[in-house]
Amino acid sequence: MKVSIRPFRSITTLFAVAVLALSTTGTAVADPLGNFIAPVPDPALYLPTPLGEPWFDPPAGYEQQPPGSVLATRQVTVGPLFTPVTSTQILFRTTDSKDRPVAAATTVIVPVAPWTGAGSRPVVAYNMAINSLGNTCAPSWLLPRGLAREIPAVQAFLAKNYAVVVTDHEGPRQAYAAGRMAGHAVLDALRAMVRLPELGLPASSPIAVTGYSGGAIATGWAAQLAPTYAPDVNLVGAAFGGPPTDYRILLTSMNGTAASTLFLSAALGVAREYPELFSLMNANGLRLATIAKDMCVSLLAPGGVVAPIPAQALSDIPNVDRTEIAESVIAATRLGGDLAPTIPTMIYQGQQEFWIPRQGAETLYDEWCAQGANVRLEEYLGEHLIVAFSGIPGAYAWIDDRLAGIPVPQGCSSFGR
Repeated sequence: MKVSIRPFRSITTLFAVAVLALSTTGTAVADPLGNFIAPVPDPALYLPTPLGEPWFDPPAGYEQQPPGSVLATRQVTVGPLFTPVTSTQILFRTTDSKDRPVAAATTVIVPVAPWTGAGSRPVVAYNMAINSLGNTCAPSWLLPRGLAREIPAVQAFLAKNYAVVVTDHEGPRQAYAAGRMAGHAVLDALRAMVRLPELGLPASSPIAVTGYSGGAIATGWAAQLAPTYAPDVNLVGAAFGGPPTDYRILLTSMNGTAASTLFLSAALGVAREYPELFSLMNANGLRLATIAKDMCVSLLAPGGVVAPIPAQALSDIPNVDRTEIAESVIAATRLGGDLAPTIPTMIYQGQQEFWIPRQGAETLYDEWCAQGANVRLEEYLGEHLIVAFSGIPGAYAWIDDRLAGIPVPQGCSSFGR
């Protein structure tokens, strides 16, 4: 099938001025305008612009340290919050999607009030839906500036006197939607946390992992990687909603629609972990990668309304999504398959979801249950944005029970399916 690229030609003209601004942002690209006119498939040209903060630079030889090693710390002020807290950022060693050592950052937020319940203070690893490509979109940059959109969720858990860990789960390349990178980062952030005794969060602290949409990617991958990658992390449950589980499904629901720029941004984020994907892109695809490489979700999301660009317009290869490279990456980024969690897990999903269809959550539920996992699936009336709010009471109550040590019934169960 031949796909028209007229919409993309028009939008690249509109964005040409934006590329001129790259010359003043400190980007590593020596000639951004030249690369926009005649782009080359060099993955290094499409990485996010460095922040220029030395704190994020790992020390020499960090690669030889084990995953979860603390590389640097600093105190920050996070807000706006109602609960008095101390906040510590940790630079730690983790592992990318291809099992290579990288450094990532996390923010550990601990209430000042002592924990008076049984055992150690509970911890919630809250994974924000970063859904962005630039370094200034990461929680470690947004939280100290009072700009994190999901701070109300963080406050909700702090109000219960839980500690909250918010990780830059996209990793150092801001690899939006690259699940393995995200899962590794979340688990290694929790390892790093317990290696700082001054935080008062020992290895015995019960930990629940949660997130919605893009945050569900990180949560689901952390849950299913934990048994083999980080069995030492004391996870007691994972609850996530609206999960994008399979990019093959999203190719039919988001590609070429009003949600297309988010889908294409995810494709670029994944390509940062699997750079072989750049070899499939044509000049227009590389131009889009140049334009979008530092954008946050507030700029990325609306683009599909203006120009619903199909992924096929960004490659000259027929049936590009069926090439060996694409098939391999789609398989590598798919939640489920031969991986499954060993902790209780809750998934919630909108019944009328059209961008991230319920098929993905249901297939994941079926696959995990077939492997003996303990999973609860709850489907609610509404689509993605509605269920982002309506699913909170059930999910957070479920998390409270897991952190309190209340057991769940064995096996799988569902509601609304």
